[in-house]
Amino acid sequence: MSRAPIARATAAILLASALAGCGINSIPTAEENVKARWADVQNDYQRRADLIPNLVATVKAAGAQEKSILVEVTQARAAANTVQVSGDDLTDPAKIAQFSRVQGAVGLSLQRLQEAYPELKSQANYTTLMSQLEGTENRITIARRDYNGAVQAYNTKIRTFPDAVGAKIFYGAKPMVPFAATTPGAETAPTVNFGNAS
Repeated sequence: MSRAPIARATAAILLASALAGCGINSIPTAEENVKARWADVQNDYQRRADLIPNLVATVKAAGAQEKSILVEVTQARAAANTVQVSGDDLTDPAKIAQFSRVQGAVGLSLQRLQEAYPELKSQANYTTLMSQLEGTENRITIARRDYNGAVQAYNTKIRTFPDAVGAKIFYGAKPMVPFAATTPGAETAPTVNFGNAS
């Protein structure tokens, strides 16, 4: 019996083992996980954007004062809807920063709206919508945290041996960009004054 078939079979097994250890399957899996977590972030921001028109309509029905804040909220929402980041853009820090900036502007305008309309707190529709928005903000925070965890796992995978070999050779993998706050003052919790402080 010839040793050549046995040598080829052994070489094939060794090659398959080497390739399995080089991230052939784990790199795309990690990349898809990052993209899925980014889709969750976008989904939660879309939920917030969908709630804003109802909130604005409720405030308009209650009174026409502070119209400039309503305009600001509407414009911030419109600006946020124009900035789209796809899964392929997750390696571009400028696009992630731009997305973060416009979403931060929406959050800031919603905070100003809440501060400007303390008398609306007693209206059921307003209270329900603000509660929905608060829940959505919490979802956004969790989705961003999950996305950043997936980015960290992916970036670590493409930089450590043996996965780094497959990441560079087969996929030309680049590090993904984590989500970071870009709104000025984002590191400080906002103070909300409903006009009833003593």
